[in-house]
Amino acid sequence: MAKKQTPRVLIPTGFGLNCERETALACRMVGFETDLVHISDLSAGQVSLSDYGLVVIIGGFSFGDHLGAGKVLSIRLLNTLPESLCDFVDGGGLLLGICNGFQTLAKMRLLPRLDGVDTQTVTVTGNEQGCFHDGWVTLAENPGSHCIFTRGLDRLDLPVRHGEGRVVTASDDLRRRLLDEGHVPIRYVDPLGEPTMEFPYNPNGSPDGIAGLCDTTGRVFGLMPHPEAYHSPLLHPQWPRQKREGTLPADGPGLIVFRNAFNYLKEA
Repeated sequence: MAKKQTPRVLIPTGFGLNCERETALACRMVGFETDLVHISDLSAGQVSLSDYGLVVIIGGFSFGDHLGAGKVLSIRLLNTLPESLCDFVDGGGLLLGICNGFQTLAKMRLLPRLDGVDTQTVTVTGNEQGCFHDGWVTLAENPGSHCIFTRGLDRLDLPVRHGEGRVVTASDDLRRRLLDEGHVPIRYVDPLGEPTMEFPYNPNGSPDGIAGLCDTTGRVFGLMPHPEAYHSPLLHPQWPRQKREGTLPADGPGLIVFRNAFNYLKEA
């Protein structure tokens, strides 16, 4: 029997995206072979999505966030990719959008992608506080979610850095459906572990504490916090206290998102 190839991840870069190094490092740390490809080269057909198991649309400020965060990038990818990201996912691929990547996937209509409807039903827009926020949040997993990226997550601290992170749905009924059917894998929680709207625990005012969304397959996931930015336990602002108290993790807790993706592809 032929040995399975090591899963590969594609990270598009350029045009204001700026988290490629730490994202690539996080992917390599869990075992992925990693390729960084400029969006212009991707659009020119110099690589094939079929060569990859995971595509990560990273954070940053693509095209200066003109017309709204992720809007221009979503148009660019929809109109210039030689292969559809929808076809990539339908073929078993994994798609992860972090911060600007989450904003982009929502505007590409890849999240939440319910019932095969090819219209935009969710957007990620300006923070309720009207300003950019840079800090740390605590997330709790929805154990009823089918998202493969958040399996076994439980509770997780992650950094956030965005000015447009508030998830808005086309209707209240849609928001309730997303919650009821497991499309909200993670939520912002307060110190008691309860989903919250209170700033700064919820940094943008997303209703019901929504911090990320997944599609019906669980293989497309977008979130505003940055798991790649917590690839080492020493990146947490309280790591000296954690070390004194004996609670310092062995590795970066944010790696769970990438490790889940790697394990899924290895087992597929």
